[in-house]
Amino acid sequence: MSEKPHTVAIGAFVLGAILIAVATVLLLMGSGFGTKETVVMVFDGSVKGLSVGAPLALRGVKVGEVTDIDLVLDTDTASATMIVEANFNKNNIRQEGDPDVNLTEELIKSGLRAQLNTQSLLTGLLYIELDFHPKTAAHLVKINSPYLQIPTIETDLERFTKTLQNIDFSKLNTQIDNISSSIDSLVSSKDFQALPGNANSTLTSLRELSVQLQEQLATSVPKLDTLLDETSVTVSNANKELPQLSALLESNLTALNAAIITFQQGMTGIDELVSPDSAILYQLNNTLAEMARTGRSLQSLASTLQEQPESVIIGKKGGEQ
Repeated sequence: MSEKPHTVAIGAFVLGAILIAVATVLLLMGSGFGTKETVVMVFDGSVKGLSVGAPLALRGVKVGEVTDIDLVLDTDTASATMIVEANFNKNNIRQEGDPDVNLTEELIKSGLRAQLNTQSLLTGLLYIELDFHPKTAAHLVKINSPYLQIPTIETDLERFTKTLQNIDFSKLNTQIDNISSSIDSLVSSKDFQALPGNANSTLTSLRELSVQLQEQLATSVPKLDTLLDETSVTVSNANKELPQLSALLESNLTALNAAIITFQQGMTGIDELVSPDSAILYQLNNTLAEMARTGRSLQSLASTLQEQPESVIIGKKGGEQ
């Protein structure tokens, strides 16, 4: 009889252990157990403020946490790199599309990059921010790690710090000293010190010129008014005389037109007179021919009288009477 209670107690204990184990498995599965992936990131700069347990966030949504931070010193290149491992909890990301595709690799192909950001300015704690920067190159560092590496990019503060480190402050200081010396030489020069006096002289000349212009305007405005009045009178007279001039011009044009008509008629008569078929021209040609024959006869008579003057009395020689 005494063994039965012990058996019941043992059975209850085993059943309770089984229930606790099942609950633990369900709790772990519900919390994403089995969906976490370890990823690694390499940072060139300082990770001061980043500690194990720091959040890993994708656009502000926590998707994991830092699990390990290692410092790697390369004696060949005398360089130091910080290797940060983190759990990437895919359970916090709802995946759509092909379920067989590796989500982390697809995100990296799409431009997923990691960079350090500040959790709080007061505490100086850092966290790892994941975001998409497709225009940046996926720079992967050769490290001894079996985990998938997420490329990293510099923060704006790191870029600014590197820019300051590249500035040659000694050269800049020398240039500032040279500029200061040049300014000092310019200010102490006689020409620069004479500028106020020259400026006053220029202002005085401008004031005198302004006064002269005012006086000139005072004398020119009345003359201009008189000229405008005379011009107005001239225009008024012209408006009155223009109708008379127009009538006179019209009458002259009428007389000129009549003269042109008379001239055209006279030219027509001349054309008829000098035409080859004109009777007057025919009679004139006959008269000219008769005058030519008469001229030749007179010329012959004159020659005879010159050679034989006595022929007027006794006639021509050779029996002519």
